[in-house]
Amino acid sequence: MHKEYVDKYYLTEVDTFDHSIYCHHAVMGEHHVTEHYHKKGQFLYTEGGVVFLKTPEKSYFLPARHYIWIPAGVKHSIHPSGPQVVMRNLYFPPFETDTAFFEKINIYPVSDLLNELIMFTNRWNGNIFPEEEPKFSIAKAFKLILPEISPAELPLALPYPKNDKLKQIVNYLEQNISENISFKSLAEHFDISERTLARLFQKELNMSYIQYFTILRMLTSLKLLLDEKLSVNEVALRVGYNSLPTFSNTFNKVIGVRPSEYVKNRNLLL
Repeated sequence: MHKEYVDKYYLTEVDTFDHSIYCHHAVMGEHHVTEHYHKKGQFLYTEGGVVFLKTPEKSYFLPARHYIWIPAGVKHSIHPSGPQVVMRNLYFPPFETDTAFFEKINIYPVSDLLNELIMFTNRWNGNIFPEEEPKFSIAKAFKLILPEISPAELPLALPYPKNDKLKQIVNYLEQNISENISFKSLAEHFDISERTLARLFQKELNMSYIQYFTILRMLTSLKLLLDEKLSVNEVALRVGYNSLPTFSNTFNKVIGVRPSEYVKNRNLLL
């Protein structure tokens, strides 16, 4: 019954009225939302676990205290860590004031101000029409303020390789994330020249091996911190860092906050 309700909401109700803003807060109740798209842009914030969002091109990792903006027309599926995850969604029609910000799918940290605004929207559910004032103007302002309070997009996404050899390599890295795998040893393991391997990463994934492996490790770290409740020391070792300061600095550079701060706020975020 719940599945029918979720299906009805995200596949039919969101786009029923072109000019409305649609708001939906609910416990997932299921382990994934199948691939679909909307005519409206989507603001998605989650509580109670970790969410992977997959498009045909990339896999995005949405941790606590972050939101993802999904432009209109982008096919995506949603995969939460469990059915207890709460999804807070706002779907917006295009406005004349829209900037390039709304044309890109990206993940951004949630400030205290934005968190207050998200909680304010909890009182809404369903369509908000232009004639419903001041509700519509407040909801519209929510969208308009996003570029101003979301200055730092985070690289919490990894592209999918299409090349069969690179698929094997990426799978190998995922399975051996605790190992310090040098570029040279990786090339030797897969019987490929370093030059060819470097070219493969840039062509297929648009990043270097070091960039890819670092982001993979940091996304895995987030999952371990949030889902498995491991300590920062345990997580650092699990993803191949013997030096806690190096791990902390790298985590901060990629995620935007130090792991110790993330753990301190963990119970508040989930």
